[in-house]
Amino acid sequence: MEMEAQQIYVESSSIEDFVEKTSRIKGDVWISCTSPLKHSAPSGLGIKSPRGVGAVNQLMRSGGSWFGTNTDGMGFVSACRHIGVEPSVATLRIRGGGSAARSIAAAWSSEGGSIIPEIGRRILSSGPWDGRILENGQANLAVDLDAPPAGGESADLEGDLQVTVSYAEGASNDEFAVIMLAAQHLHAWETLFAPSRRDDLPNLTEFLSRL
Repeated sequence: MEMEAQQIYVESSSIEDFVEKTSRIKGDVWISCTSPLKHSAPSGLGIKSPRGVGAVNQLMRSGGSWFGTNTDGMGFVSACRHIGVEPSVATLRIRGGGSAARSIAAAWSSEGGSIIPEIGRRILSSGPWDGRILENGQANLAVDLDAPPAGGESADLEGDLQVTVSYAEGASNDEFAVIMLAAQHLHAWETLFAPSRRDDLPNLTEFLSRL
């Protein structure tokens, strides 16, 4: 018998609390998560995060086992392509060194793009993106990953175009942060939640039109 899907919301301050709360939920669970859970989930649930990133933002419990991935980076790459910036031939100026910055650096460099790190609250650490790091130069795109959440103001960075990944309530579907969020969820479905049905998923433009 096919089970009916239900929407759930889990608020937890620790991985132990998260495990306890989700243990009360029957069946498979698909969850998009944020800090602090995204940092503690890999070690707390015994799952691997992408190399160099150290965090996951998508979790799935299937058959009693936990799986996870991080779609921040590929969501950012897809959103850039949606607005006409091709990462494979572009240089990204990125401020910050948290898990979102590392995920974006990993995805951007894997597409062949170059990166100019800017020191924010943290410096971008060493990782699989090291071979694509530039000390200086002209950036085609800039993003402040240390901008406050909920639409907080970004620091002004040098670049042909600057985008923000922070959005406030009531944000429209043509704002970059919303485009990236939509792309992240599409990638979660394609790679983790239902890869066997990826051909049934809408593309990013179709998905945004439905929001």
